[in-house]
Amino acid sequence: MEEPAAVCRPVGGGTAKLLPDVDRRRAWLLTVDGAPQSYVDLDDPLHLEFEYVRRLAHVLDLAGPEGSPLDVLHLGGGGLTLPRYAARTRPGSRQRVVEWDAELSALVAEFLPLPAGAGTAVEAADARAALESSPPASADLVVADVFGGNRVPPQMTTVGCARAAARALRPGGIYAANLADAAPFGFLGSQIATWRAAFARVCVVAEPAVLRGRRFGNVLLLASDGELPPPLLARRTAADPFPARVVPCAELGALRGGAIPVQEDAAAPSPVPPEGSFGIG
Repeated sequence: MEEPAAVCRPVGGGTAKLLPDVDRRRAWLLTVDGAPQSYVDLDDPLHLEFEYVRRLAHVLDLAGPEGSPLDVLHLGGGGLTLPRYAARTRPGSRQRVVEWDAELSALVAEFLPLPAGAGTAVEAADARAALESSPPASADLVVADVFGGNRVPPQMTTVGCARAAARALRPGGIYAANLADAAPFGFLGSQIATWRAAFARVCVVAEPAVLRGRRFGNVLLLASDGELPPPLLARRTAADPFPARVVPCAELGALRGGAIPVQEDAAAPSPVPPEGSFGIG
């Protein structure tokens, strides 16, 4: 059988490449300008290669009764790894994916098509604008994985963004954002303060080495007016191949420090990551 060939194509965010996984017959790594964006196994959407995506999947698993459909808004699409997972684990879910890079979405649709009946609509739009225009109380879960290159854009970091998310979520719904930072956690602290200005509870999830300031890495920030963290989340993340720790709202003081909520006129992107920070987890 002929081995699949890599695909290279210019997209809105730079040069996208689809690289076949030699160990899994129909699995692909998507990169943009060399930065890993998504890993997709077309035969097994439950196989999640990136550790932060695995943690987001745990949140999705615990966002409602097991197997029941959810209304999910995905801000940032990439290779649609998490929508594929949700379509398999929660059949009947209604999913809206907002990806600003239309050329990237076209590449994914051509080479990594969604399965029939996935219940997922993909649109080209700005994530913040899409969040603000979402009908009130229309989502059970909002997943924000929005990066310009390797940085979270400033418009996704403000109190206005947090309040828009709070409006879009149903009571008890969860906002889950993929962020990136390192000690002394100036960016993460500002985000904890910002989302606490709009939600009753916030928690973070990250590998212990990141939380101890030993390296730069992904940090999930979860916000909700309901129970947070979801029951069993700490147990699940601790059992992963690369274990993570859940820091509940009551223990976030050290990470927040003296940070204050971010207003629109003070918004800034997340820090520039050190070279090689975002390899495959």
